Amino acid sequence: MENGIIKSLHAGKPKHDIFSNIDIFSAMDKQAKDNVTVTKSGIIGDGVGNVKFHGGPDRALCFYPFEHYSLWNEKFSKKLDIPAFGENLTIAGMREETTYIGDIYQIGNVIVQINQGRIPCSTISHFNQEPKFLELVLKTSFTGYFARVLQEGTINKQNEIVLIDRLQEKISVHYAAEVILHKRDGLEGANALLTLDSLAEDWKQRILKRVQAAKD
Repeated sequence: MENGIIKSLHAGKPKHDIFSNIDIFSAMDKQAKDNVTVTKSGIIGDGVGNVKFHGGPDRALCFYPFEHYSLWNEKFSKKLDIPAFGENLTIAGMREETTYIGDIYQIGNVIVQINQGRIPCSTISHFNQEPKFLELVLKTSFTGYFARVLQEGTINKQNEIVLIDRLQEKISVHYAAEVILHKRDGLEGANALLTLDSLAEDWKQRILKRVQAAKD
């Protein structure tokens, strides 16, 4: 069982900011926190700019692996400010390749379940003032991931992220993202995702539409 470490904990309400000379309403510019209170809807005091594509019970918490920052820092020849992805938890030891859809973790007295990768939008490029950022993130599928909250409570940045149940070890977050973003393994990959009861409803619907379109 692999446990993770919180490198940084963040929350913030959406606001209008000028990123790359564009006025954007978002919650990317989050503040570091020592403690946060977590409900089924997410962190109290946190929010999203576009409720159509962000937020909700299936996207209550956003995680991003700390290990990827060295890659992006090298790629752009600068040190990105954390959270460059607007994530709630910057974590170590839980890369997309070794974290699986359905994994259940306890963080403090909060229990969460990983249910989908993240599909970022162009805001990450504007926020970090790197026009190719989104393109490169999507290409690598190093997108981070979301979790639903099974048990509400409080998270402290000193808490360990403890894996308490792994429902399957075939479909990692990275593989799932590859299927969604790049149609990896075609219909075989799509159907593999549909076997996961813990997969977020939005991703299920995306895959179902793809499978149905192939039949038409």
